[in-house]
Amino acid sequence: MKRLTTIGRASILIMILIIGAVQSTKGENSMKDVQEQEVAQMNLKRIQEGAFLVVKAKDRQNVMTIGWAMFGYVWRRSVMMVAVRNSRFTYGIMEGADSFVVTVPTGPMQKELGFCGSKSGKDFDKFKECRLGTIPSKKVNGLMLEVPGYHYQCRIVYKTPMDPKFLAKELEPLYPAKDYHTLYFGEIAACSLTE
Repeated sequence: MKRLTTIGRASILIMILIIGAVQSTKGENSMKDVQEQEVAQMNLKRIQEGAFLVVKAKDRQNVMTIGWAMFGYVWRRSVMMVAVRNSRFTYGIMEGADSFVVTVPTGPMQKELGFCGSKSGKDFDKFKECRLGTIPSKKVNGLMLEVPGYHYQCRIVYKTPMDPKFLAKELEPLYPAKDYHTLYFGEIAACSLTE
């Protein structure tokens, strides 16, 4: 085998450094901003199959599965509404939070969605159990999941507990335990797609 020349060794070293630099910034470069209203209809269909709600307040954080949400334009801003039952562990964290992040996965995550939708954060660290990595949100005080998908960073602008006296009779069977939702309206500060 021929000996590598100094130039040859330097070229290999430069290539290794470039590859390392590309790999270390992969997470940042693979995220692109998208217009939330342009992908809202598509993501509403995906949310019905399950999405992740991530919330953080002080030293507490949790991830749960949601299947109900709304997108809209109100108060002169793009808004996403999520509903959290007052019986959920996440509810206590949401009450102390000023923001939330919703991740609509674009890849197969049925196992993780199933776990996060059936286990309580009071009993499990769902991030650890499902190997869900997080990064700090750039636009709100929260965490984003490191999974392929659409990520909605939302600042809470309004919240209200449901009043059952205004609930249509045909919806009452959805609340056999009378554990009604609180509705959290979040201004969409950013929407991004990771692959």
